[in-house]
Amino acid sequence: MQNVKLNCGIDMPIIGYGVYMVDPSVTERCVLDALSVGYRSLDTAQYYENEAMVGAAVRKSGVPRDEVFITSKLCQSRPTYAQAKENVKGSLRRMRLDYLDLMLIHWPMGNDGDIWAAFEDLVKEGYLRSIGVSNFYPGQFEKLVREASMIPAVNQIETHVFYQQRPMISKMADAGTVVESWGPLAEGLNGIFTNPVLTEVGAAHGKTAAQVALRFLTQQGIIVIPKSVHKERMIQNLDTLDFDLSQDEMAAIRCLDTGHNLEGWPSDALKYNPETVV
Repeated sequence: MQNVKLNCGIDMPIIGYGVYMVDPSVTERCVLDALSVGYRSLDTAQYYENEAMVGAAVRKSGVPRDEVFITSKLCQSRPTYAQAKENVKGSLRRMRLDYLDLMLIHWPMGNDGDIWAAFEDLVKEGYLRSIGVSNFYPGQFEKLVREASMIPAVNQIETHVFYQQRPMISKMADAGTVVESWGPLAEGLNGIFTNPVLTEVGAAHGKTAAQVALRFLTQQGIIVIPKSVHKERMIQNLDTLDFDLSQDEMAAIRCLDTGHNLEGWPSDALKYNPETVV
């Protein structure tokens, strides 16, 4: 598995398994399947209500804990510093874990400085190995880091072939923050699985359109966390690091960028407003 080196010095797999919208009743089975086929990074969140099932699957899998990179996200309305610390420890209790490899602020909450201070102290106390944010646009990101001692290791944002976020990726790179894509397959929308450009490129490599869409991101160093409840699709999503796209193929895929996210919002509507919550 290819890894990305985070700014705190630890390695994170460039492909992980995401459990957003995976029903809690099947999460444990799905995570066990993902681990069995080779995934070593798991992404959950308090908001998903399936943290406990992720933890249970890791314990049952037989894969040593230190070989699995586990991410969760804080979801609490404007917590105080003390509440944020207790909130994170609640995730650890639900998952029955001693530490998390990465904890994110799920979205801007207005008092992110207090939350971030709690995160930084939890790193020092050994509960978290790395910390980051999710759905933070440049203004929000800059507002947070002005008073931060630790620069976010990761910013998890909507990123896919139809919404490529090139200015954001550049800005995060300047800060030393890795971009992680949620919705790397555009949640199956916009005809991504049959897109002619992706299909044609895939045919040249013996890959599917979906595999090309994932490789387009990982080839740029973007972490992806595709979700599927089907084991065979999990295998296909993981089998995307054994080929490279040519410069011409990358250029053709760049032309698919609409500049709008899946909700129809243009990038400029979110770019620099530090109070925008997404």
